[in-house]
Amino acid sequence: MSNSDDSSTGARRRARPVRLLTAAVFALAGLIFVTSFNTSKGTNIRTDASLLKLSDLIHERSAKNAELEKTAAAARDQVDALAERDNGSTKAEEAKLAALRTASGTEELTGRGLTVTLNDAPPGATARVPGVPEPQPNDLVIHQQDLQAVVNALWLGGAEGIEVMGQRLIATSAVRCVGNTLILQGRVYSPPYKVSAVGDPAALRKAVNASPAIQNYLLYVNAYGLGWKVEEEKRLTLPGYSGTVDLHYAKPLESAAP
Repeated sequence: MSNSDDSSTGARRRARPVRLLTAAVFALAGLIFVTSFNTSKGTNIRTDASLLKLSDLIHERSAKNAELEKTAAAARDQVDALAERDNGSTKAEEAKLAALRTASGTEELTGRGLTVTLNDAPPGATARVPGVPEPQPNDLVIHQQDLQAVVNALWLGGAEGIEVMGQRLIATSAVRCVGNTLILQGRVYSPPYKVSAVGDPAALRKAVNASPAIQNYLLYVNAYGLGWKVEEEKRLTLPGYSGTVDLHYAKPLESAAP
């Protein structure tokens, strides 16, 4: 009996290290699982879901703004139609109103002009000029100041009207870039960026060539291959601005009563 008991006790002793090792393996697996969950917070570690959601939100908002622009344009057409039915205005007042519409950019504009196209450098671009350092990522993309330089030069050259990516610019338009995308009047665009202006092509080209900011941009065009094209247009039609013309501005908070 004692031999049998000793044999049974020895078997249990041999089994304990195996059970302990199994428990340790499960504990380690649980620790790895918890660590992975806390790191990824339930998302794929290799993808940034927040950035994807933000991109989807931007494009969704852009599409919504496009729909609102169409609605605003339709409402403006109705207002114009009602105004034309009003016989109380004089011919002088109607001429003045027409001139204001043209100057404000809400009327379609046709004439000769100039189109400028800017684009990012091609993928894998390297220095194309001896002695120029290899490019950094920011050297290879279009920036907000590049687009603003073109728009400002065209205005300075006597442009009667300007459109960017098919959208007419007015006094309250702001050309803004976020990352490598352009946000203009609530809509999002990717390069290449096209800027068109109605006016004397020779005067417009002269103003573009004389712009210090554009001259600096052309250094990067030559060094790293950023896109740059200037084309004269014999007949160019710019659409009238169809968005809202209401001004939005910040207001100070009213101080709380003591």
